[in-house]
Amino acid sequence: MLGEHEYRLHTEWTGNRGAGTTDYRDYDRLVTLSARGKPDLLASADKPFRGDPTRWNPEELLVAALSECHLLSYLHACVKAGVVVVGYTDDPTGLMVEDGRDGGAFTEVVLHPRVTVAAESMIDAALAAHTPAHEWCFIANSVNFPVHVQPTVTAP
Repeated sequence: MLGEHEYRLHTEWTGNRGAGTTDYRDYDRLVTLSARGKPDLLASADKPFRGDPTRWNPEELLVAALSECHLLSYLHACVKAGVVVVGYTDDPTGLMVEDGRDGGAFTEVVLHPRVTVAAESMIDAALAAHTPAHEWCFIANSVNFPVHVQPTVTAP
């Protein structure tokens, strides 16, 4: 499975109100993201940047990508460790700081995975599996800010 993997999608700005970008307030930040065989994803800027709060924004999508990547890497790590995961949720948080020059950057993302394993005897191995999962996560390896993992593992 080694090799290069290319990802293609289509991004279309749908926020032209008729005057284009004649002024900062003259256009909507509406975007449609699409990829072959998948439902469209309606996106926008974050509300403080004149976006539509009912749509996904790029900052949320970045935090979501980090969360899902860790989850998928973690499930693989658990299989390799003989840990049976029966439930997994996460409420990740991301902190982005504006730089005062119309830009900014994320300073950190914190994942808060809550994992349920099949037996209490698996809890220690389940906690340990977060380390290789974090090391394997393609998205976490691609960002220039820390991604912290603060897991909780329980058994029924």
